[in-house]
Amino acid sequence: MDDLDIPGGLLAERSQGDNSPPMSVTELAGAVKRTVEDRFGRVRVRGEISGWKRHSSGHCYFTLKDDGACVDAVIWRSGAGNLAFRPEDGAEVIATGKMTTYPGRSKYQIVVERMELAGEGALMALLERRRKALAAEGLFDAARKRPLPFLPRLIGVITSPTGAVIRDILHRLNDRCPTNVILWPVPVQGEGAAAKVTAAIRGMRDLPEVPDLIIVARGGGSIEDLWAFNEEEVVRAAAESPIPLISAVGHETDTTLIDHAADRRAPTPTAAAEMAVPVRAELLGYLDELNARTRRCLTKRSSDARERLALTSCRWPSTETLLGPKRQRLDEIGDRLPRGLSARAHKAEATMNLTAARLRPELLTQKLARLTDQLGAAAKMLPLVHPDRPLARGFVRVTAADDGRTLTKAADATAAGRLLLHFGDGEVAATTGDKPAKVERSARRSYVAPQPNLFE
Repeated sequence: MDDLDIPGGLLAERSQGDNSPPMSVTELAGAVKRTVEDRFGRVRVRGEISGWKRHSSGHCYFTLKDDGACVDAVIWRSGAGNLAFRPEDGAEVIATGKMTTYPGRSKYQIVVERMELAGEGALMALLERRRKALAAEGLFDAARKRPLPFLPRLIGVITSPTGAVIRDILHRLNDRCPTNVILWPVPVQGEGAAAKVTAAIRGMRDLPEVPDLIIVARGGGSIEDLWAFNEEEVVRAAAESPIPLISAVGHETDTTLIDHAADRRAPTPTAAAEMAVPVRAELLGYLDELNARTRRCLTKRSSDARERLALTSCRWPSTETLLGPKRQRLDEIGDRLPRGLSARAHKAEATMNLTAARLRPELLTQKLARLTDQLGAAAKMLPLVHPDRPLARGFVRVTAADDGRTLTKAADATAAGRLLLHFGDGEVAATTGDKPAKVERSARRSYVAPQPNLFE
């Protein structure tokens, strides 16, 4: 096939009438970017959020879509913190920003500067989806709710410091039962309100003096005004609070998600103060009633006891009846006592006279002489029975070298190992082993039998 038939040659050549050089990819991408940004410098787009993702850098990426198309969107970190609500998939919004392109991926996207929900219907739909999701996690279960303290000593109030809400709560508490109150001031609507309410709920447990009860309060308003109390972070903080919590957001007809997570919902801030404390006057009246009932019970019990004592005592015998025989017996014993003592003394005297006749000095002398002869005879027998006496006739006495006990059996000598042999003229050490023991001779201690001389 001839090269002239190919529409283009192997090398690029400038054609006749072509007075511009070819553009680079970067130049083309830049031209497209400028065109898009000039043509769509500011746009408002209505669509449904899909694929919402917050990057670790703080930037947010998502897609806006409707039934026929979709467009990528991004919110830079500086704008993400200014959102009045927390975006999530499925929410219908109106995004305001500018169109641009991303040359690195050859795509266009909208840089969102502001984003609102697309009407109250979209807001209610988002609220219902969030309510169902949190309820499915069990955050609204009745079993998680705790009873309120009967008489809290310290109440933590989270609300705006300048509104009428805090004045209404303090006034109602003072009327019912004055107690200590600590205020944590927060904005109750607008940008950043949800984050500050969340920080206040979680910060109450870290105070030097932890409150016994928390009241989160705000006056009435539209659903948009109350939206901070529908944010997920606020609801989770209320459900996780270790301190019992009363939600008093809006008027009686207003309902927010924090109402479902709180331990108790109050229709108004004033009603929250009424739930928090009892009426002091009623408590005092109740104490007076208890005091009166106690006195009546004590009086009746004392009266009944006196009546029972009177009925019982009339059946008791008189003192003379109980003690008369004992007194008479005591008088009889008192009369017999001198005679008994005199008779006992005479008997002891007679016994002593009989014994004294046997205690003559010569009887004691004879008895002492007889005992002395018996003791002398025993002393003469001592040399004859001494264990070392037979040694002079060639006998040997064997003792254990360790404890000195006398050994009379071969098994005991073998077990002792080291022996001491006692001869008539000395001692010899020995062992029961195979090797001969080193012989050590010591001078024989002569035995001299004691010769006591009694009564010298």
